[in-house]
Amino acid sequence: MLRVFSVAYWAFIVVTCPVFFAGALLVWLVTLPFDRRRVALHLYSSAWAAFYVYLNPLWRLRVRGRDRLPWHGAAVLVANHASLIDILVLFALFRPFKWVSKQEIFRVPVIGWNMRLNGYVPVVRGSAASVRQMMERCDRLLAAGSPLMMFPEGRRTSDGALQPFKDGAFDLAVRHGVPVFPIAVHGTGRALPRKGLILREHIQARVEVLPPLAPADFPDVSALRDAARESIANALEQQ
Repeated sequence: MLRVFSVAYWAFIVVTCPVFFAGALLVWLVTLPFDRRRVALHLYSSAWAAFYVYLNPLWRLRVRGRDRLPWHGAAVLVANHASLIDILVLFALFRPFKWVSKQEIFRVPVIGWNMRLNGYVPVVRGSAASVRQMMERCDRLLAAGSPLMMFPEGRRTSDGALQPFKDGAFDLAVRHGVPVFPIAVHGTGRALPRKGLILREHIQARVEVLPPLAPADFPDVSALRDAARESIANALEQQ
């Protein structure tokens, strides 16, 4: 039954995505003259993604600490990464931010087109030139007051354990003097395996926004990075 449901669920997403994208194009066109940060388009995209989460009868999602996230002003948001579903549930934060995501996602028809409309930031893993371009783009976004959403592990965990964090997100926060918001994503790894698209049994997913970290409170990038990882690790242990 799960196999049949999974096929139907993904087919529904494939069929409805072009409809939602048509709405995204309309929002982009209408707000283009006055919404330079594309906040309206991002919030529309958040509703689009969250729709697929709340529609799925196998999933239950709770979001805690959303009020900690700013509506205005630059920040760096960092979350653990266990599943493709993480992207959907993090959109359910309904706060303006720019995703930093691997280049492959931008090549996916409809989904990738919408990411480009939103001005999200692509990066090619393992390419030093791409990482430099990504950091330069992130510098411009933070300077313009746009928060960033990043997975500091760099890729999804293969065994459920929290991986080491890379420095990039925290280097940006230190150089721009903006807060880091650690975000713990619970339960998504049990919903969808790292390989394959067959959904698993009912899950209780939770997105938990943890207290922000101020770069000025830490001696260097490494200390800020380790504090953010510790914050998320502690939250994940309290499932």
